[in-house]
Amino acid sequence: MSKISRESLMTLEAYHKARPEMRKQAIEERRKRSVRLGEHLNLLFESELLMRYQIQEMLRVEKIFDEEGIQDELGAYNPLVPDGSNFKATMMLEYPNEAERRLALAKLLGIEHKMFIQVEGQPRVYAIANEDLDRTTADKTSSVHFMRFELTPEMKKSLKAGAQMMVGCDHKEYPMHVETLPDDTLASLVNDLT
Repeated sequence: MSKISRESLMTLEAYHKARPEMRKQAIEERRKRSVRLGEHLNLLFESELLMRYQIQEMLRVEKIFDEEGIQDELGAYNPLVPDGSNFKATMMLEYPNEAERRLALAKLLGIEHKMFIQVEGQPRVYAIANEDLDRTTADKTSSVHFMRFELTPEMKKSLKAGAQMMVGCDHKEYPMHVETLPDDTLASLVNDLT
């Protein structure tokens, strides 16, 4: 999958016209590509469409039209576009109550390194987390982490041939997994693979 280029972005005026349809597509894409693990963990598998929408939204909201600002947005979001041999995801730990969230984030220290995917018949692949910067302190983890799951050629081949994929977490304070993904979720993820 190729990165989003400056030339492929819409002008602010063109995006204004296309925005309702693009927003609708992004909402549907987000729904398909979200995997909930229990009550508090949501893993959103990112895509080119979602990152393109995010960039266009940032340019619109911030009224960015200068070259440097556009390049900054491309630099921030392009690393989350899958490149054909991996899945990229944003993990969100969702605790609406602030006191509960504070306690949970302290208990879940290191959770970002305990996230995994497992293609049917293959070994687990653990997330490579927060490559841009460390989001964990000595006392707590962050409520948002960015991760990459690298697949072997065999895993890609299996998925393209119809294998199922488990998504999970084996942190001692949050052991949770989804054994099988919905068909539309799996099909969307397989589209990321080249």
